Amino acid sequence: MRNAPHVAPRVTEPAPGGLRPARCRAEEARLPGPAHRQSSHRVAQLAERAARMRHVPTPSEARLWEALPGGRLGVVFQRQVVVGECIADFCAPSIRLIVEVDGGYHAERERLDARRDERLRRLRYCVVRVSSAEVGRELPAVVARLRAVVRALLA
Repeated sequence: MRNAPHVAPRVTEPAPGGLRPARCRAEEARLPGPAHRQSSHRVAQLAERAARMRHVPTPSEARLWEALPGGRLGVVFQRQVVVGECIADFCAPSIRLIVEVDGGYHAERERLDARRDERLRRLRYCVVRVSSAEVGRELPAVVARLRAVVRALLA
């Protein structure tokens, strides 16, 4: 594995109007989304794919997950969560935070990732992207940055 240059994680700002955590999952499901609604078949496909992805995480996702469960950062994270038309690597729904771990595959998809982040921002989520190389080399630094983002969103 070649050494990638140190790149700070990208953080998208939430939509105008600020963050307002959903009080429950039912309320979260009613948040504004795209003008077209997903078919029940598409929703089922996404849920099935997310479940498969939870059982076979990438090495960097597995490593980061060891640092996130149980509210260790002050909020509860979930893995491979369907949000709108996307599957988020990690999601803290109580503060509407999504953490994406970007491997080599994402280097070729920057424009697509930016569009995806914009869709999530319109759903009032804050998206933090970290590289898989950084998770492998500097996990404590990644966790410290995520802790700072969580604190800022809770403030």
